[in-house]
Amino acid sequence: MLPDRHAAPLVGREPELAVLGARVAGIRDGGGAVVVRGEAGIGKSALLAEAERRAAAAGARVLRATAVESETQITYSGLYQLVSPVLAHADGLPAPQRAAVLAALGRTEAAAPDLFLVALATLNLLAEAATHAPLLLVVDDAHWLDRASADVLVFVARRLEFEPMGLLVAVREGVRSVFDGAGLPELAVGRLDDDAAAALLDAGAPALRQAVRERVLAESAGSPLALVELPIAMRDVGDGVAPIGPLPLTRRLEDAFAARVSALPAATRQLLLVAALSDGEVLSEVLAAAALLGGEAPTVEAFGPAVQARLLEVEGARVSFRHPLMRSAVVQRAGIGPRRQVHAAFAALLTDDADRRVWHRSAAMTGPDEELAAELEAAAGRARRRGGVEAAVAALRRAAEVSADPQRRGERLLRAAELAFELGRPDLVSGLLDTGAAAELTPRQRTRMAWIRGRFDDGVGDVPAGARSLTDLAERAAADGDAGLALKLLWGAALRCFWTEPGAAMRDEVVRVAEGLPVDAHDGRRLAVLAFAAPIESGAVVVDHLRFLATHPSRHGRAARRAEAALLVGAFDLAVGFSATAIAQLRAEGRLGLLARCLATQAWGAAHLGDLAVAIPAAEEAARLSRETAQPIMYATARVTQALLAALRGDWDQGEALSAEAERAALRVAARPVLATVCHARGLAALADGRPAEAYEHLSRMYDPADPAYHPALRCFAVADLVEAAVRGGHRGPVADVVAQLEDVARVTPSPALHAGLRYARALLAADADAEALFEDALRADLVRWPFARARVQLAYGGWLRRQRRAADSRGRLRAAGETFDALGTIPWSDRARQELRASGETIRRRIPAAREQLTPQELQIAQMAADGLTNREIGERLYLSHRTISSHLHRIFPKLGISSRAALRTALHPQAA
Repeated sequence: MLPDRHAAPLVGREPELAVLGARVAGIRDGGGAVVVRGEAGIGKSALLAEAERRAAAAGARVLRATAVESETQITYSGLYQLVSPVLAHADGLPAPQRAAVLAALGRTEAAAPDLFLVALATLNLLAEAATHAPLLLVVDDAHWLDRASADVLVFVARRLEFEPMGLLVAVREGVRSVFDGAGLPELAVGRLDDDAAAALLDAGAPALRQAVRERVLAESAGSPLALVELPIAMRDVGDGVAPIGPLPLTRRLEDAFAARVSALPAATRQLLLVAALSDGEVLSEVLAAAALLGGEAPTVEAFGPAVQARLLEVEGARVSFRHPLMRSAVVQRAGIGPRRQVHAAFAALLTDDADRRVWHRSAAMTGPDEELAAELEAAAGRARRRGGVEAAVAALRRAAEVSADPQRRGERLLRAAELAFELGRPDLVSGLLDTGAAAELTPRQRTRMAWIRGRFDDGVGDVPAGARSLTDLAERAAADGDAGLALKLLWGAALRCFWTEPGAAMRDEVVRVAEGLPVDAHDGRRLAVLAFAAPIESGAVVVDHLRFLATHPSRHGRAARRAEAALLVGAFDLAVGFSATAIAQLRAEGRLGLLARCLATQAWGAAHLGDLAVAIPAAEEAARLSRETAQPIMYATARVTQALLAALRGDWDQGEALSAEAERAALRVAARPVLATVCHARGLAALADGRPAEAYEHLSRMYDPADPAYHPALRCFAVADLVEAAVRGGHRGPVADVVAQLEDVARVTPSPALHAGLRYARALLAADADAEALFEDALRADLVRWPFARARVQLAYGGWLRRQRRAADSRGRLRAAGETFDALGTIPWSDRARQELRASGETIRRRIPAAREQLTPQELQIAQMAADGLTNREIGERLYLSHRTISSHLHRIFPKLGISSRAALRTALHPQAA
């Protein structure tokens, strides 16, 4: 029999129980997560309770939390409730993770690091506890979790594949939560059918008159809570409590509960209101707060009538409502005056809990109060330090509402909007800025407001006017002496130059202002602005400074912007190097949003170098983290990079699927760089598959200014593919004009990618009398860090020599090209080199697939780290996975590679180095 607090029994819930039962039964092998979704009163709590019972019977330990609406602003309150029984296992965590989780949960005064480090610590904390017994984590009313706790649980839920843990969260349909669209399996709990509804009603209220019975069945419309509660309401106060009409069922139930409250003694009603407005379930607190309201001292016995009316339960030291609708009904029927009095009582009582106290005090306040605003601002700072960004936003917004000083009000709104940006909430940012626009802001505050407005879309889909406005504001900020703000504004303008096509004049204006700022010439932010705004015109300056920084590691600082700048000017080798430095920094800090961007940069650069061992796992992780951190354009960028990699590997079907996915996302916002790379990926795939005419069609779009796929920088990096497609497909004439244009571009910028591509193109297009010298010139270039580009020259040169009837001369170059392609894993080019060798008269061995080709991208990444000597814990910390998950992956990897130990990994992954 279910505990009475679970109002909806399990009649008619056999299908849902089968799903949850199967998940609980398999918990030892990795239970995964399920979001149980349904409207209020549909029986989600009963299903969770039954899952708990089954898990406990199977030997699992159950950790439970029930979120309440009043605690949504208390950072990590839900997580603390869930994991506090296993916090002793924190001693087994690595020091940074232990410090992070203890700070987040208020066990130490240290500032909590990034939320994702707290999330990783939570995952490993639970994994440690699960080594003693499988865990079932149950969170009821999860839509009311504080945002930080909810984000941590979504992170954990996505990583339970190999953990002996299951997670069940119940959310109410129609109430927004972090679990919406999180990509987790869902179990929809619907209304009962007629037979099940009748059986439930008859089991709970067998003596109803037929007319009442029919009315309850009609009114409840299959809601289990209504089938249980409406008969009680009708029995206690008459048939009129459930009016026939258009009211939603939840409102009818609230009316029924409110009517039940009205029949209670005054002292009990007052206690109910205090309990309803409490942000906890501590009985002593409720009684103490009620005592401050005056009148007769309250006792536990005064709750008796409410318990008998089945509105709440008193168990030991806790008092709790049987259903959230009962709590809201109590608040609903109380006037604003009594509610403020109760909040004031709690504010007077909670002197040792500053965060809870300030929210109660805020609810009791009616007008401006600068002292309260300052307390709320301090609460926002505490929430931010603990990683509770959403709680900090709420506190700052409320502080602005009660601010007596107009300028402080505007500053608080701006700070709230800046934090709301971190949440990925454009609606919240827009609302805060709209409110702030009516405030008395200083010119500098209005400049900050413009910068915040432009941050969300990275300039995607924005009109060129956005770049003009930001550049003007940057110039104004620079004149005021705020170079940092000017750089932020120029970064927004530069992104618009990258994602849209604002014209040469606008690009020049961004460059002019950036070059005039009083900042270090090597500043990565400045270099990124120049590269994104005018990668060709500023190419020489950017490449020169980046090369200096590459040889002076102590000057690196933040390498992420430098990596992006290197990418845009075609210095892919530098981009990959700077990315590696930045990725290590970002992993250590737990900054997953920036990590996703930097991984995408690394993957894109490594893909153009043909370094699949780096690019494949980086692109896969970039895509995964971009989804987790709500960056749709970064996700599309990662996916189209994966399409490029699929073309290099010869996986045509997967490549087209990835290209199509990225194209759909890019078309919605006219993201030119993504559309250009889609054309590049499709062209490269067609070229590798022996379809040069089709390849030329795709690639030529990148060079047509009227085409949405045209991009002035990215077209420079596909010239080798375009010319090869043209030569092999019979389009020599048209492509010569494109090459001539790019020759002009090459006189402006030293872009390594452009110059390497042009050297290759010149040799392909040359007459036989000139070709050999041009091939030799291409091979004399420094391509040590560009192995794919060098091997392509060798392949083309060897093929030309063979066609000149110089078979003996061709074989060495063809053999070298094939060995490089084999090592890189670029299978179509490897096959072409073998075909050319065979045609030259050489007997060749059949290509043996590399062992690493059997691995998934994530498995390859884990195998590479393990081969480098990292422990499972160290790999887990870098990839935001538990060490148990790493161990499980390695157990899958070893058989695929034909090995039985970590010691053999390096040889298996790099046999040519053995």
